[in-house]
Amino acid sequence: MSIVRLDPALDALLPVDARVEKLAGGFAFTEGPIWRPEGVLWFSDVIGNVTREWSPNGTVKELLRPGGYDGHHLPAGGFVGPNGATASTDGTVVMCQHGNRRVVRIDRNLRVSTVVDQFEGRKLNSPNDVVYRSDGSLYFTDPPYGLPLADDDPSKELPFNGVFRLQDGKLTLLIDDMTRPNGLAFSPDEKTLYVANSDDKHRVWRRYDVSTDGSVRNGRVFADVTAAPDEGLPDGMKIDSQGNLWATGPGGVWIFTPEGKHLGTIKPPEQPANCAWGDADWKTLYITAVTGLYRVRTSVTGQRLVYS
Repeated sequence: MSIVRLDPALDALLPVDARVEKLAGGFAFTEGPIWRPEGVLWFSDVIGNVTREWSPNGTVKELLRPGGYDGHHLPAGGFVGPNGATASTDGTVVMCQHGNRRVVRIDRNLRVSTVVDQFEGRKLNSPNDVVYRSDGSLYFTDPPYGLPLADDDPSKELPFNGVFRLQDGKLTLLIDDMTRPNGLAFSPDEKTLYVANSDDKHRVWRRYDVSTDGSVRNGRVFADVTAAPDEGLPDGMKIDSQGNLWATGPGGVWIFTPEGKHLGTIKPPEQPANCAWGDADWKTLYITAVTGLYRVRTSVTGQRLVYS
C-alpha cells in the first residue's frame, strides 16, 4: 500500500503520514460504498450478488442476497449484482442493480422497490452508478456490464450506453456517445458533471456543463489516462468540499484539482473500483478494491451526497 505524491498541494488534502488501512477481505468484486447515518458502511459485491454492511467494530454482515440479480441461474464470474448507490434524506438508499437491469430504492426495512427500469418502453442495459442533484433529480449511467455479452448480447434493447436523468417521473437521455459510461459526480456548485469512461481503449474522465434545467452540454475530456502503465479503468469517483476529484482509475485512486491537475494517487494492493466519504467528520475515504475494503484518513472534508 502506498501513496504517490506528485505535487506539494496534495499535502493539504492528504496528511503526509496518511496510511491505507485494510478493513475486510475475501469478497468477489467490491463496489458501491455508501456511508450510512447509523455509522456503518454499505458496499456491493457485483460478482457475489450481495449487498453487505461493514461496522467499525470490524464485523461484516449480509444485508441483501440476492443484491442485484433475482434470476435462478447466476453466471459464474458475471457482473450481475448490485453496484453504485446514493442516499436520500428520508433514510432510503437508491442503488443500481446490474442483473435486474434497474435502479431501485431500499427502505429502512430493506424492502426493495423499482425506481426505473425502462427507457421509452425498452429495458435499460445495467445501471451502474447513481447520484442526486440538489433539486431531487437522479442521474445514472447505464453501460452493458451486466449483460453476458455486453454490447453484443441479444437481450440488449438500447442501441447505446447512456447517461440519464430522472426527474418527476420522467426519464431523459442526456448522453449517448460514450462507450462505457460508469462513475459520475457533480462539482460542489453543481455546474459541472463528471463522467468516467471505463473503456480500455479510451480511458478518460469527461466533464459536462450543467444547465439550470439539469441538461448537460459542452462535453470534453477532463483527464485522459489511456497511456497510463498501470492496469485498471476510470470507474467510481467522489468529490471533496473544495471540488477536487478522488477518482478510481489505473492503479489506484487518482486525485485531481478541479482544473485537471493530477496531484497524486492512492495505491491500495488491489485495483480500486469506487470510493466514498464517511465517518462523523466526513474525512475518511473508504475504498472498494476487488476482494477488499480499505480506508484512508484525509485532511479535507468530503462532499455530502444526501438529497431529497
